[in-house]
Amino acid sequence: MEFIYVLDILGTFAFAISGALVASDKKFDLFGVIIIAFVTAIGGGMLRDVLINAHPINWIGDLNYLFTILAAVILTFLFKSKIAYLSKTLFLFDTVGISVFTLLGLQKGLLLDLHPIVALIMGMISAVFGGVLRDVLTNKVPLIFEKEIYASACLAGGISYLILVKFNVPKNINFVISASVIIFIRLISVKFQLQLPKINDDLFGKS
Repeated sequence: MEFIYVLDILGTFAFAISGALVASDKKFDLFGVIIIAFVTAIGGGMLRDVLINAHPINWIGDLNYLFTILAAVILTFLFKSKIAYLSKTLFLFDTVGISVFTLLGLQKGLLLDLHPIVALIMGMISAVFGGVLRDVLTNKVPLIFEKEIYASACLAGGISYLILVKFNVPKNINFVISASVIIFIRLISVKFQLQLPKINDDLFGKS
């Protein structure tokens, strides 16, 4: 089993748990928890595949994603009170997950001969839109629109990947370097509570 595939599954698992926890806190029933976990884990990749007309859609072509999501829901159902102690581990899986999702989505776009900018956007969609859909369905302002550097880290890593492609860096080395860019930016932004600037007023003040 390829290492990148293992990271993809771990990221899916972490995303599914985050969705299950949010749905559980909202007092959703078991079916609702499963739906939110599903959307969180693979909603971004599914949306990407629909937009670029790629078939089979990610989870349809590989049932391991479904099994991973179900395992995450069962784990949350049985050990919810214990999972809180694993928050740092889950955060790390989540961070690794968005880096892998971004680059796999970007690679898929490039394989389909999409313009690099479009492929870059598809990579970002793969990584962040599961969380956006989760927050919308649970009546929350999506996290990436409010306070954390999340999508921006994905864009930075994707741009790094495209630049290294131009310099003919081997694919695996490129993947590791670009994923590391995403992980580094994400970890630093959370550690130091960095945020993108907000538009609070006119640039030149009130007239």
